[in-house]
Parts: sequence; C-alpha cells; structure tokens
Amino acid sequence: MKKILKHTTYCANNTNIKRNEFLKKSALGVVGGIAAGKLIASDLESSDFEKSTFNSDAERVGYNHLPNTPTKVMENMILHRANTRGNANHGWLNSNHTFSFANYHNPERMSFGVLRVLNDDHVEAGMGFGTHPHNNMEIISIPLEGDLEHKDSMGNLGIIKQGDVQVMSAGTGVHHSEYNKNKDRAVKFLQIWLFPNKKGVTPRYDQMSFPKADRHNKLQQVLSPTADDEGVWIHQDAWFHLGDFEKGFQTSYDIKKSGNGVYAFVLSGSININGQELNTRDGLGIWNTNSLKMESTTNSEVLLMEVPMEIG
Repeated sequence: MKKILKHTTYCANNTNIKRNEFLKKSALGVVGGIAAGKLIASDLESSDFEKSTFNSDAERVGYNHLPNTPTKVMENMILHRANTRGNANHGWLNSNHTFSFANYHNPERMSFGVLRVLNDDHVEAGMGFGTHPHNNMEIISIPLEGDLEHKDSMGNLGIIKQGDVQVMSAGTGVHHSEYNKNKDRAVKFLQIWLFPNKKGVTPRYDQMSFPKADRHNKLQQVLSPTADDEGVWIHQDAWFHLGDFEKGFQTSYDIKKSGNGVYAFVLSGSININGQELNTRDGLGIWNTNSLKMESTTNSEVLLMEVPMEIG
C-alpha cells in the first residue's frame, strides 16, 4: 500500500487537509477508516471468515448498538471516557470497544493512527471464540485476570495468564481460537489490533511473561518493533509499556520515534497525563508531542501504546 501520509497535505473527498488537521482527523478515525476499510474488509469478509465458527457465534449472539457519544478533541489530544465505549453484552461475553468493531460503528472512532482495535473483554468460565481467521494485522492480547487458552493453525497451543503479553502477526493468514481455560471463573483481557507496516509476512506467534514487580513505580517495556529490544515484537514501529504506580508517583515518557503518538489506557485507578485527569478504563490519545508527564492521583495501573499516526 502506498504511504498516504508522507506529504504535508492529503486529498480526501477532493479537499486538501493540512497535515495537523489530517492527524486530528486520523485520530478521530475519519481517515483511519479509509485504510481500515481496505484492510478490515479483507480480514473480516473473506470466504474463510464466512465459514468460521467466530462468524456463526457473532450471528448467534448479535451485537448491541449504543447511541454514538461525541468525542472530546483538544488541540493535540483526544479523550475517550470509559462510559462512552461501545458495548456488546451477551452473557458469556461482555466486550467494551474503544474503537468501532463488529456492529458497533462510530465514524469518530475508527482508529488512533495505526491502533485499530482496543477491546476490553470479559469471557465467562469455559466459554470463548471458536476457530476464526485473520490476515495482515498485528494482534496483541493482554490478560488482566484469569487464563486464556490459545490454539492456532501454526501449531501453537498455549495458555496466557495475567502478566503475559501475546502477539500474533497474521500476515498471509492464520486461524486461531481463544477460550477461557477455567471452568470456575471468568477471564478478562485486552485484545488490540494494529495495522502492520508490511503486508503478506509469514505468520508468527510469541508470548512472554512480565513480572508485576518490575513495573512498580516505573514503566516496563513489553513490546517493540525489533526482536533484540525488550519484550515481544511486531511488524510495526510501536512500543507498549505497562506501569504500576503508587499514589503521588510522578514520571515521564519520551516518544521513541518522531511523528508517533501515544494512546494511554488506564487499567485501574486515576492518573493525570499532560494535565488531563483519567480514571479506570478511560483512554487518552496524544500526538504532536515529544513527551508525556504523568502523576498518579491514586494507586494506578496504565498501558501506554506508542504508535505511528500515519497509516502506511
């Protein structure tokens, strides 16, 4: 795919948009939706998908629509409060969508740069997603409670638990399933999709464990673009960090690649980032900055996702 954001202007609906305005629209998903339409369509509308058990599950349970809530956009920040996310509650699955997903569609929430999906999932005991396909997407799963069993067409079979981070580069195509391993308690996990920086790669899978003690009052890198850096790696110029902070702790984060933005997602507690107060499950996207300043106003846990703002 041609890199569409390398120039200072971009033509959308025959209108020239200045770079700063374009980045703001990209954060809102107006432009991200263009790329999303090209890649997601191939991912979700293939003949394989039509035959997948995931598709039949989706048809069986349906998806709920909520009225779209206006998104608060500031000069270089976009705020998504927890209670403004899309929700699909089907008993066995309760999923909150920060960005448009399945039948939850909000044109103001298509992506934040290359961050396409951020789902906060709660799956009841023994339940899960049957075998379904993906392609040309970087998929990251982060369990928050419980154990999640993964099985895929590459021959991988494993269990990820709280403290683990799992990545799957779908590339040319892969099928996988995800189930709650436990019969007596729910599993809660984040499912995150990023557009890759190259298409048609050989599918790959990896997972690593990250001790919580190693992120006490500091940021712990769990994902990067290269295999020789800390954490798991993916086909994208992205860096993920987890932090577990005490009340009153202050720190900063420096952008690793010029032009990238950061999407902060609060796992628990309250934290102030660049002057914006955030609470549990709130999300804040920031771009056109070199660093973030953070102060934990209660004990808090946060996930920082640095991602390119340009979809290439």
